[in-house]
Amino acid sequence: MPTRFRSAVAPVSTEGSPEAAQAPAFWFAFRRDEVLVCDPSGTATTRQRGDAWSLAEKGAPPLEVPLITGLEALGLSAVRTQVLGTLDDRPCFSAELPHDVDAPEGHAFVSLRKLFGRVDQELFELAGLAFQIQYWDRVHQVCGSCGGGLEIRGHERCKRCAACRLDYYPRVAPAMIVLIEDGPRILLTRQPRFPPGMYGLVAGFVEPGESLEGCVAREVMEETGIDVQDIRYFGSQPWPFPHQVMIGFTARYAGGEIQVDTRELEEARWFHRDEMPSLPPPISIARQLIDAWLARGSAGSAG
Repeated sequence: MPTRFRSAVAPVSTEGSPEAAQAPAFWFAFRRDEVLVCDPSGTATTRQRGDAWSLAEKGAPPLEVPLITGLEALGLSAVRTQVLGTLDDRPCFSAELPHDVDAPEGHAFVSLRKLFGRVDQELFELAGLAFQIQYWDRVHQVCGSCGGGLEIRGHERCKRCAACRLDYYPRVAPAMIVLIEDGPRILLTRQPRFPPGMYGLVAGFVEPGESLEGCVAREVMEETGIDVQDIRYFGSQPWPFPHQVMIGFTARYAGGEIQVDTRELEEARWFHRDEMPSLPPPISIARQLIDAWLARGSAGSAG
């Protein structure tokens, strides 16, 4: 979580302080999966290069999250709003907007991926949290067990069915991602949705009753037909598309020939460190795993 952010499920009391009640707050307002940003230059939705275009490209002007007293200041009305907490002592809220709403003048709706590199890193991470909370609120309006109405519990991020008392917490789906190395080469894969020429890493969701390491071994075998060993934890990353947490690992090749599961992948092949293809954007833990591996090799060569 962002170090400057303090989570909360209820707004900070402003009783007896009219100034605090009217203080500006960060508003993460979503139209479906797009977030509203300040865009006075009108460049937020231009200069695109397919789905993989990164707004962190050199020369792209920065964007800002609206810092306002309320959505009504922009002529907007929310379907639902959620308290997030405070960032630098400023209140933070998420909001679900009508699906057909237009962006106010000087603003634009952009995908979360396109925020990377164009807003403060803390705000980028907080935008991911905001999307997950408003998504959870939107899709949990009635109980999936009995159909009763759900009520917000005031002391934690939870909804409870008024009829059967079943609790609903924000969903987090754990998924592993792994860099497989074999000396000076690593195994990279292509999914059909990737931009032309781009390769990534083997990844997949953890199944019930499965350890993270077991998931790594199973997914690698299922998707590429090879065995791995020396599975080691690398790091993790929240991935709000819509509610994953990516858990990164490294592993070493242990045997087998590549046999691609074409239901999941277009291609899987080995790449030498000196012949890397187009890679995932820096926002992703996939790229962080690859960059860390390349840096280890460079350090070894320098020594």
